[in-house]
Amino acid sequence: MGGELLFAHTANALPVVERQPLRLENAFCESCRLKVENLELRSERGYWQGQHKRAVEREEQLKNEVAQHKARIKDLEKRLYGRKSEKKKERPTGSDAEGKEEGGKRPRGHQAGAAGHGRRSYEQLPVVEEVYDLAQDQKRCPICGLPYELFPGTEDSEEIEIEVKAYRRRIRRTRYTPGCQCGAAAGIISAKGPAKLIPKGRLGISVWAMILVEKYLYQRPVYRILESLAVYGVDICPGTVGDGLKRLAPVFEPVQKAIQEKNRQEHQWHADETRWLVFEHPEGKLNHRWYLWVFVSASTVLYLVDPRRSTKVIEEHLGGVQEGILCVDRYAAYKCFARAHPGVVLAFCWTHQRRDFLEAATSWPELEGWAHGWVERIGDVFHLNALRVAHPVGSEEFGQQDQRLREVLSQLDSKREQELGQQKLDAECRGVLQSLKNHWEGLEVFVENPQIPMDNSEAERRMRGPAVGRKNYYGSGSIWSAHCTAWLFSIFQTLLKWHINPRQWLCEYLSACARNGGAAPADLAAFLPWQMTDQQRERMVFSRCRLDTS
Repeated sequence: MGGELLFAHTANALPVVERQPLRLENAFCESCRLKVENLELRSERGYWQGQHKRAVEREEQLKNEVAQHKARIKDLEKRLYGRKSEKKKERPTGSDAEGKEEGGKRPRGHQAGAAGHGRRSYEQLPVVEEVYDLAQDQKRCPICGLPYELFPGTEDSEEIEIEVKAYRRRIRRTRYTPGCQCGAAAGIISAKGPAKLIPKGRLGISVWAMILVEKYLYQRPVYRILESLAVYGVDICPGTVGDGLKRLAPVFEPVQKAIQEKNRQEHQWHADETRWLVFEHPEGKLNHRWYLWVFVSASTVLYLVDPRRSTKVIEEHLGGVQEGILCVDRYAAYKCFARAHPGVVLAFCWTHQRRDFLEAATSWPELEGWAHGWVERIGDVFHLNALRVAHPVGSEEFGQQDQRLREVLSQLDSKREQELGQQKLDAECRGVLQSLKNHWEGLEVFVENPQIPMDNSEAERRMRGPAVGRKNYYGSGSIWSAHCTAWLFSIFQTLLKWHINPRQWLCEYLSACARNGGAAPADLAAFLPWQMTDQQRERMVFSRCRLDTS
């Protein structure tokens, strides 16, 4: 019984003894499960953290892209709808403020209190006199009937009139027959007529001069020129003008070559380029886009049309130049040319550099204060340089203004480096300042060379006329027409630089070509402004030099 009890007790105790390791095992399993779950949660946490980080980065990237797109839209809207001028509107002070209309806008035209220029004199124009007298019944006293006595002198006044009329120039050449029987002059003998520019052509030199000036100086399309001639009763076929221009083009090529050689011999140039459309496909050219280049020197303005916008164009024109200063914008082709020709120094345009800050202010309103601060500093540089060059080089006044200019440029240099050293500088600000730093050496060329302007406006002004022509007649229809266009652009702008009347020059030059059988004269000295005599130049100079497009 005791054994049974013991057995029973043992049997009853066995479950108790066996449950303990089961609880430990369950606890161990639970711990493992929790550890596994913890590892899974940790892994998921890292995954979701990574996902969140990538989402934040993607959101930031998208925000930057949206900001860039908004900035681009603002810039394009400003270009399309905004003011084209970059001049800052200054608040009027003193007497200027008194002349303002309501709303703060100054009235146009002559301002009260300002000195006038008086009436212009037109003494260079010929005079056609017209005498007006009283009618016979008005030459007597209406009461007593006695006649009036003639008073010495006349009461004079003048009016400017312009009379344009087309006419047919009928040329009659007398004819003779020999009155002898010796046979030395058989047949009919006719007098020699005037020289013709185009054999059997019906258009005279004055018509061609008018067409060339209207198209290549005032940028009017041919069809519009012919419409204006139709008002005067002259109906000319466009094909006649096109064929005539093609025949006349070779006579201008020697003048273009002379201008190009003279331009190459100078030591200072302004250069620029713009697109030009040529609607003829040469071999290897798949589109209509060509480029019109301009090189402005002290005495010439040279235009070149080329399908390339590369350093090769500059190399072909200025490749043999040993030294000189080339005023340009920041286009990479000019930099490549300067690296290959150490004697050529690039003077970069401050206006383009200033434009970077203006575009930043337009595109990023939050940077407007910073950008306009730099615009004001650059404006001070322009102002001080204008004060400097107003005095002769070497004078005491020049030295004082030169010292002030150098101090402001030094402060500008330090300010740029200080801002570039800031860690939290916006990327847009850094890009503009880095460009300023990269071009600083070329921007300072004007300091040691006072004859060099701070901007490249001279070349850009010379491109305004061609840009108008590109808009009016879309470029050139053929390659020969494109080259002829560049030649006439060069000739007209060079003549204007010397204040020579292009129409009068054309009439004399085309007359010389007609006398030479329709070809350019062998000696061009009488038609190149830098080789003309003083008498020749004075004969063709403008009475008032107001047509120079520079």
